[in-house]
Amino acid sequence: MRDVLPEIMRWWRSGLEFGLATVVSTFSSAPRPPGASMAVHGEEVVGSVSGGCVEGAVFELAAAAEAPLLQRYGVSDDDAFAVGLTCGGIIDILIEPVSAATFPELGDIYASVQAHEPVAVATVVGGPGVMGARRVIWPDRTSGSLGLERLDQAVDDDARGMLAQGLTGIRRYGGQGERRLDDLPVFVQSFAPPPRMLVFGAIDFAAAVARVGKFLGYHVTVCDARPVFATSKRFPDADEVVVKWPHDYLATQTVDERTVICVLTHDPKFDVPLLELALRAGAGYVGAMGSRRTHEDRLERLRESGLTDAELAGLRSPIGLDLGARTPEETAVSIAAELIQLRWGGSGRPLTETRGRIHGWVDDRHETF
Repeated sequence: MRDVLPEIMRWWRSGLEFGLATVVSTFSSAPRPPGASMAVHGEEVVGSVSGGCVEGAVFELAAAAEAPLLQRYGVSDDDAFAVGLTCGGIIDILIEPVSAATFPELGDIYASVQAHEPVAVATVVGGPGVMGARRVIWPDRTSGSLGLERLDQAVDDDARGMLAQGLTGIRRYGGQGERRLDDLPVFVQSFAPPPRMLVFGAIDFAAAVARVGKFLGYHVTVCDARPVFATSKRFPDADEVVVKWPHDYLATQTVDERTVICVLTHDPKFDVPLLELALRAGAGYVGAMGSRRTHEDRLERLRESGLTDAELAGLRSPIGLDLGARTPEETAVSIAAELIQLRWGGSGRPLTETRGRIHGWVDDRHETF
């Protein structure tokens, strides 16, 4: 829903009612992940739930929605007019009417998303519970109820855990909120702060990496010790540009499994102390630019600094996938390709050489780093 929030907030603030369709679970191959949304008001449509396969049918249901309902779409048959997914997957879509009266917390959710404050929305999507009942969970407070205090408590705990990991998906409970039963599905959508991309080295390649990082949804920081190069004018796509010695800056930052660190400095006095910290910080991705000769020299220097082979195994160097990239822009694409491959477990091979489903969402979760 994050991508349609700005538009639906305009409708919500105007006192309008609109239909909201959200993917809550997927099976096998599916074109959009849980959390993907489409909103409908009159003839206006924003967002997508299937990349086109079932948009028309969902539009009709969302436009006419008077109460929450769960609609399943599976494989289309040989009839050219059949509604279904040509990719062979199955998706469950929650369709509900939304207004300031039915969803009063939407304004607070939007404010949290804009402020990069984590927030999760839990919604009952079936079973013996109250269909469409909603609860909003922040790290330090809650709003709304799913209908039972015990269920609220169980979902609060699970939602905060999912929020910490940036996960979105279905969790199942008993009719009274028991954790060991599974007849009451609750869809938890996490609006975690965007993952961070830390780009070290204010060079032309860094500008291209910052641009593609922003495009992929990262909060991008460019850092370099040289003030003449580290300027906002040279890196307009970065969320922030920091003038500081790279390892000193990294030492002050919170790094987690969603953090991407790209070291583009090309200078041992910068990148060796920086990588020594980065490889021990718990980042999801640490990559360094340089030739294979530079890489071997860098590894030797890092070993001399005390890093173990296990720690060095976390270094992606030379950075990026082998696409034959030459220009800064092409190199940025190769880095982005490696990030996407690692995020979803892709092979990195041409799809014409692979078999099986092209896109699927593991355990109905949407993960990113």
